[in-house]
Amino acid sequence: MKIYTYLFVDFACIVIPFLASFYKKYPFYKTWKSYFLANGIIGFLFIVWDIYFTKIGVWGFNTDYLSGFYIYNLPIEEILFFICIPYSCVFTYFSLKSLLKSNFLISSYKFISYVLLIMVLVLGLYFFDKKYTSTTFLLTSAYLFFNIIKKKNMSWIYLTYISIFPFFLLSNGILTGGFLENPIVWYNDAENLGIRIFTIPVEDSIYGFLLISSTISLYDYFRRGRPLQIFKL
Repeated sequence: MKIYTYLFVDFACIVIPFLASFYKKYPFYKTWKSYFLANGIIGFLFIVWDIYFTKIGVWGFNTDYLSGFYIYNLPIEEILFFICIPYSCVFTYFSLKSLLKSNFLISSYKFISYVLLIMVLVLGLYFFDKKYTSTTFLLTSAYLFFNIIKKKNMSWIYLTYISIFPFFLLSNGILTGGFLENPIVWYNDAENLGIRIFTIPVEDSIYGFLLISSTISLYDYFRRGRPLQIFKL
């Protein structure tokens, strides 16, 4: 059973959101087309990034916890990660917007965006020699800058990320060895800051934010029915 550990993490992350997607009052499944379009684009970009970083040794995988099926140099579990995690998070975003009448971050999201932008931009440039840190932080700064320029309301995205953060700590904690004898995913600390949230590299929190928020942004875009005008977002 040990070889199915990573697969179990993927399944555990998606099973409840998937079943709840068919709730009649708020049927998330009716927006699947928008989700899978968004996930297909963002997931593909992250998988390419993942393939490259795995190849150059920025991170890697412990075969003791893998089923043994690979696509190029990535275990199938890692590919599924880029479907299961975004699905759960976009479902959370959909649910929050459906269930809540207001968002306490509506008055502060601009401030949050500016603070995050400055932080990740400065750190990304200062630690430019560390591949995981610089790539993640600079791409996130570009995403935030784009949304600031476009005057996008990020309040629901921030609320979603806050809501899923405890589950992020649990799932990533398992992947990075917090509850296991060895980590499922290992990191080359020469390519990151070496700062951990429990066992999780601090870069993972920004990486996860970029994955989730960019998927949500594109999901919203496709829900507006303008798939051919992506650069006019």
